[in-house]
Amino acid sequence: MDAQLLLVLVLGGAFGFVLQRIGAADPQKIVGMLTLTDLHLAKTILGAVGFGSGLLFAGLAAGFVDPGHLEIEAAHLGVLAGGVVLGFGWVLAGFCPGTGLVAAGAGRRDGLAFVAGGLAGAALFLAAWPFIDGSGMLAFSLGARRRLPTASGGTGPYQGRQRFSPWRGLCRPACAEARERFARPRRCG
Repeated sequence: MDAQLLLVLVLGGAFGFVLQRIGAADPQKIVGMLTLTDLHLAKTILGAVGFGSGLLFAGLAAGFVDPGHLEIEAAHLGVLAGGVVLGFGWVLAGFCPGTGLVAAGAGRRDGLAFVAGGLAGAALFLAAWPFIDGSGMLAFSLGARRRLPTASGGTGPYQGRQRFSPWRGLCRPACAEARERFARPRRCG
């Protein structure tokens, strides 16, 4: 077995175990989080995002993570429509895709039904793709796809260890785009 595949299986199994232990595979906990009546799960998620963000920025600052691999995807109407569909499915089923897989792995029947429904939805999406692609829904962009700059100023392939500044990599391009999009036209005279 390939070492990378083994690492993926071990990390994925550990992640699923943690999700099961904190109650993320329980639809009642998820609904409680979404209705703001039980914030235990939300606090756990925010803690994990903060911890992961700290590790990412430490890796970027130390040069272990290449900023050229990080991209900010363009948003378009298809992304917004997909987010709405995902949100409705999350509320109706009580699972997001990851927690649904954990519930199915734990043998929950509702988790197995959720995974089957997700696979059926993916098949429906593939069948509808020619219509979606030709509809123009993907043509209207809410921003351009961006690749974070490396220390050398380029956005090319990894060229060894490079320092990364969160200001230069994330904030400055976002501020420049916001200024460009929302700048008021200047009056002459």
